[in-house]
Amino acid sequence: MNHGNLVHREEPTGAYIHIPFCHHHCGYCNFTLIAGRNDLIDDFLSALEVDLASLQFPRQVTTLFIGGGTPSMLSLSQTERLFGLLRKWFSSESIIEFSLEANPGDVSLEKMKVWRDHGVNRVSVGGQSFDRNKLQVLERSHTPESLVITLEMLRDFFPKVSLDLIFGVPGETLERWQEDIETALKLGVRHISTYGLTYEKGSAFWGRLQRGDLRSIDEEIELEMYKYSCDRLVEAGLEHYEVSNFAFPSEHCLHNETYWSGKRYWAFGPGAAFFIGDTRGVKHRSTTTYIRRLMKGESPVAEQEEITQEQLIRERLVFGLRRMEGVDWESLGLEEYPELAEQLKGVLEKQLEKGWLERSGTRVKLTPSGLWISDSLWPDFL
Repeated sequence: MNHGNLVHREEPTGAYIHIPFCHHHCGYCNFTLIAGRNDLIDDFLSALEVDLASLQFPRQVTTLFIGGGTPSMLSLSQTERLFGLLRKWFSSESIIEFSLEANPGDVSLEKMKVWRDHGVNRVSVGGQSFDRNKLQVLERSHTPESLVITLEMLRDFFPKVSLDLIFGVPGETLERWQEDIETALKLGVRHISTYGLTYEKGSAFWGRLQRGDLRSIDEEIELEMYKYSCDRLVEAGLEHYEVSNFAFPSEHCLHNETYWSGKRYWAFGPGAAFFIGDTRGVKHRSTTTYIRRLMKGESPVAEQEEITQEQLIRERLVFGLRRMEGVDWESLGLEEYPELAEQLKGVLEKQLEKGWLERSGTRVKLTPSGLWISDSLWPDFL
C-alpha cells in the first residue's frame, strides 16, 4: 500500500498527560490506574520526565489535557514538579485550552491557585452524581455537599468548569436522574458530559454483574434518562455537540475535538494513546512497567501500528458522526478510493433507510433514533 499521500505531516495539535494514581479503584472504572500506591508518584514523575524528553525540543500545541486517574490528588510539591516538566516541553504561548481532571475531595484553595498560576483554564470534575445512595453504589468517596462546594469554588477560579454525570446506575430511578440534571443546571455548570453506566470486562462491576450481585437497570428506563438529558439540557441553552457532551456555545472541550476531528496528538503516561504522523500507539498500561522501562532507557510503547489512509477515512467518518453537526461526506477524500467509497455508501444507504442517519446536502448526521443506538452503528463503518 502506498503511504505517500497520507495527510500525515501535520504536527500534533494536542497533548494528553495521564496521571494513573487514585485513592480508590471504583468498581465501574476500567481506566489505566493504580490505587493506594502514592509511594510511586515521585518515581512516576521521574519516568514522565524521560518520556517527555522524547519530544526533543519544546512543542507548540493548542490543547493540553492532564487526565487520569486523579491528577488532583498530587501534593502541592508534586503538582509544581509536574507543571515544571510541562512548561519545559510545551510552549505556553500556543495553548488555548489547558484542562485538568479533578475529584471533589481533592480540590483546595492552595491547589486551585497553583493550577491557575500554571495556566490551567478548564477543570473537569468527576462528580458522577449529587445523590448520596448513587455515589455509594458507584463507590465514590465524596458527598453531594462536597461536590456542590467544589463546583462553586472552581467557578470562582476558572473560566471553564465541566462536570461528568453517570446515569443508569443499579437502583436509580428516572426522577433521581432528573434531580442530578436539575442540580447541575441550578449550579450554573456550563459543560456537562452524561454517560450511561457500562459494565466493562475487567472491572469489578463486570464480575458483580456476572455473579448476580449487581442488577443493571431496564434498558427502557436508561433510554428515558438519556432522552431527558438531551431535551432538558438543550432547553436550558446548552448545545448537544457530541453524543455524550453538552455545553454552552464557546464552552466545547477543544481537546476532545482534536480526537473527534482526526487530528494528531501526543500522549504521555501509562496507557496513554498517541497519534503521531501515520502512527497510532499506546504506552504500557502497567504503571510499574512504564516506570521501569523508562528508567532503564527502554521504550514505554506497548503497541503501535501504521494507519492507512483508508483506516483514517473510516475513523473520520465515525468520529464525525458522533458529533451532532455530523460529517461532510465530500470532505472525506473518498474520490481516490472508489472501492471504499462503494462499501461505505452501501452502509450509509442502509442506515439512512432505517432512519438512523439523515442527509442534508452533502452532510450526514445521526437522527434522534440513531443517537440512542449510535454505538451499535459504528462497527459497520469500521
